[in-house]
Amino acid sequence: MDSDNAAGTPATNQTPAATATPNRHAVTRAVVMVLGALGVLMAINQQFLLNLFGFQPLGNAYLYYLIGIFLAVAFLTLPATRMRPQRFTWLNVILVVAALVSTGWLGAHGLDIIQKGWEYDAPPLADAMAAVLLVLVLEGVRRAGGTILLCTALLFGAYPLYADYMPGFLWGTEFSPVSTARAHILGVESVIGIPMQVVAELVVGFVIFGSVLTATKGSEFFIEVATALLGHRRGGPAKVAVMGSGILGSLSGSVISNILTVAPFSIPTMRRVGYPAHYAAAIEACASTGATLMPPVMGTVAFVMASFLGVQYSSIVVAAILPALMFYIALLFQVDMYAARRGLKGLPREELPPIWPVLKSGWPYLLSLVVLIFVLMGLRMESRSPYYASVVMIVATAFRKETRLTFARAKELLLDVAVNVSNLVAVLAGIGLVVGGLSYTGVAGAFSRELLLYADGNVPLMLIAGAVTSFVLGMGMTVTACYIFLSILLAPALVQAGLNPIASHLFILYWGMLSYITPPVALAAITAANVAGSKPMQTGFYAMRLGMPLFVLPFIFVNDPALVMDGTVLQIIQRVVLTLIAIWAITSAFEAWIYKVGKVGLISRAAFGVGGVLILLPEMTTSLIGAVILLLVFGVNFGLGRARSAAKA
Repeated sequence: MDSDNAAGTPATNQTPAATATPNRHAVTRAVVMVLGALGVLMAINQQFLLNLFGFQPLGNAYLYYLIGIFLAVAFLTLPATRMRPQRFTWLNVILVVAALVSTGWLGAHGLDIIQKGWEYDAPPLADAMAAVLLVLVLEGVRRAGGTILLCTALLFGAYPLYADYMPGFLWGTEFSPVSTARAHILGVESVIGIPMQVVAELVVGFVIFGSVLTATKGSEFFIEVATALLGHRRGGPAKVAVMGSGILGSLSGSVISNILTVAPFSIPTMRRVGYPAHYAAAIEACASTGATLMPPVMGTVAFVMASFLGVQYSSIVVAAILPALMFYIALLFQVDMYAARRGLKGLPREELPPIWPVLKSGWPYLLSLVVLIFVLMGLRMESRSPYYASVVMIVATAFRKETRLTFARAKELLLDVAVNVSNLVAVLAGIGLVVGGLSYTGVAGAFSRELLLYADGNVPLMLIAGAVTSFVLGMGMTVTACYIFLSILLAPALVQAGLNPIASHLFILYWGMLSYITPPVALAAITAANVAGSKPMQTGFYAMRLGMPLFVLPFIFVNDPALVMDGTVLQIIQRVVLTLIAIWAITSAFEAWIYKVGKVGLISRAAFGVGGVLILLPEMTTSLIGAVILLLVFGVNFGLGRARSAAKA
């Protein structure tokens, strides 16, 4: 954690002040755990209407309390400066007190804020508390999201101050500084708007579930399952990395933590069987990036998406499952063909665990996963499902000493939950300023109307502009922040142009997350490269190549929504089959390898790739032309191969 770094001391030349640091560190951990426990209890109390100690706050009061608790944790765990993280510890204490006092006062007056319309006319003390919290939110987003996200929050959060001076469709209603602060803090469309409501109602529970999975060694179980199933096959360790990261990512939704969990095991074993360091790191980066796409959890962004669209979260899960599976299938194709072309083997069977004993030992995790999916999809209790699954996992793992949630692990669990939720709260409170600034001025709706007007019904032009915008913003923002911003400005225009609503929002998500594996940012690739000891940019370019399906899939499902389960059974099956064939063909072109044929030359690669692209196009005529090209290339190369074999014999 960042707090560990902030509180660490050098091994030599210790001063009296430095020797006191471990005590400060211990105090910080204790305070973070207490605040984390308080936040978790409050979330459970609110979710299950327990009325603990006679305390059951209103919705807005609950949001203020939660923001205060986790902003305080953010100020304790995120340093004021990255260069010298031990500086300004006194400032952190002031910020923690200010966060707890301001949100505590606002939460205590939650009913007055609603009934007396303080969003429009508030007493002086309420204005003062709103101003304090506004400053704290900006400092929180600076620490958690960085300078670019802070500037974005400032630019759009302050938009009401200068909207009256903007030209054309950028013109909006002007607010005074006091009215702006009231709208952002006391209103329901900004700091305590949809992003924060989603965190409070849904995300906290799933963060707890992911942390319980880690604390009870569930991540080790899923890696063992992947190893037992695929480790002995051609290029086995790479397939283990893809499958293991896909499973863990589907439960955690976190790209970087997924890499840090899996990569120390997967990358060395990939290198052992012959994968170069940069290629192994690129595989892990791509496999972990898919964590944001793979149901059932899909990270924070999927919950926000469901709220914006006004649909059940299960609808997002159903729509997202096929594109996510296509992406992982494409990765498996690539690593298998790479291994086949270079003659790479798998791990010796004697080194691998047998599958049935592994599955038997992991029954608590499988049971909790079944409970999660049943409550989430069957009972449609999205907000309560992770709590039930977490309880089942804690109870079921208590029967083995190795997996039991001991007191030491429980403390780490609390720390993990507190830090993860605090980062989300700090970022999304700041993004709430963007949402509020655009909503209160009316610019968001005007922007979408103007985009439709300028595009003049040209949907491909809108999609290309949206893809580029999503990608560029994804370089400087978190995926969730990028998605929220564009879901307000771009998604309505895509929907009004006649595209499927869920597919349009998924389109933005896919392109926003591509910066994880695309230079110059390539955060996932750089993180994996650090583990592998490879060159970051080289790893990034290979990750971009391996992740090429992520560039293509959004254009497929947004033009043919059968891939997001919008269509008849026959249409869905047809699109799935065609997409799988196209992925196989394009992958074969990239890797210069065709199954049953072997290595192929440049002309065959180019023709196979063109055939795959034609199959991807939504017109049946182009798909048939593409299929004919594939058959011709395959037939010619297969025949030449047989002829060469006969000549050698």
